[in-house]
Amino acid sequence: MDARNMEQLLAGGDGQLRCRWCLATLDYQAYHDNEWGQPVTDDIRLFEKLCLEGFQAGLSWRTILAKREHFRAAFLGFDFDRLTAFGTADVERLMQDAGIVRHRGKIEAVLNNAHRAVELVAEAGSLAAFVWQFEPVACLAPVGGLRSVCEESVRLSAALKKRGWKFVGPTTMYAFMQAMGMVNDHFPGCMVRERVEEARQGLVRPVSSS
Repeated sequence: MDARNMEQLLAGGDGQLRCRWCLATLDYQAYHDNEWGQPVTDDIRLFEKLCLEGFQAGLSWRTILAKREHFRAAFLGFDFDRLTAFGTADVERLMQDAGIVRHRGKIEAVLNNAHRAVELVAEAGSLAAFVWQFEPVACLAPVGGLRSVCEESVRLSAALKKRGWKFVGPTTMYAFMQAMGMVNDHFPGCMVRERVEEARQGLVRPVSSS
C-alpha cells in the first residue's frame, strides 16, 4: 500500500483502520462506517443529500450532520412533492428555526429545487435515473488525498443548473457523488472500502426513461 495513502488512515477505538477524516466524533465515525459511499438510488435520500450539500457550502459536514434530524423535521423528510406546497410564510418560519442553518438563500434553494425535482422525475422517470447517468468512470481515490471535483461532477452541475437548480456547483456535486456511492473514495486499507465496492458491484443502476 502506498505510504501516502497510509497517511490518510487511522485506527479507531476498535483497532480497525478508517479514513482519518471520520474519527473526530463517534457520530462522524458512524456516518463513515454505515452511510458514506454506500450506493443510494432512493429519490428522497438523494434529494435530501443534494439539499444538505447545498446547506454545507461554507460550513463543515460535521455541522450539517449534527443538525440533520432537525433539517428532516423542518423540510418534511425532504419529500420534494410535499415541499412544493411551501411558500413565503414557510421561508419566514424556517428562518426562525434554530435547529437548522438559517440562511435565506439556501432555504429558498431547497424549495426551488423541490419543484425542479418534480420536473426532473417527469423528464427522466426518477431523480436517481438522472443523477446516476453521471457516475464517474474512474472510481479510485487519488493517491495521497481526496479530490474535490471531477469531469462528471462538472457535467452534473451544469445539467442541473440548466434545469434551474440552485446550490449545485461542481464541488458540491462531487461531495454528493462521494456520499451517495457514485464513487468509492474510501482510502485503500479502510475497513469500509471493500464493503462499499461490493455494494457498488451488486447495484442495479437506474435507467432514465428520457
